[in-house]
Amino acid sequence: MKRFMLNILLEGLDTETRMALLPKEQALVKELEENGTIVDTFIKLDMSGIFMVVVGNDIEEVHSKLSILPYYPYMKIEIIQLRMP
Repeated sequence: MKRFMLNILLEGLDTETRMALLPKEQALVKELEENGTIVDTFIKLDMSGIFMVVVGNDIEEVHSKLSILPYYPYMKIEIIQLRMP
């Protein structure tokens, strides 16, 4: 498995929708953390998105794993593969 650093920017997500989707988003992120898909998350200071380290075989698998998240349709994602020690 490879590790990827994701720079995620949320776009087009109004506050009302964001708050309505938040409980499900948090529950699914926790599930992805527990199963080892999400290694770490860092919320951006301005709350516009997050940095996330994710494990997967390739970029397509990363997108597939994250597609279950309610915020996924609002995510602009930049993915960079990390070098493993």
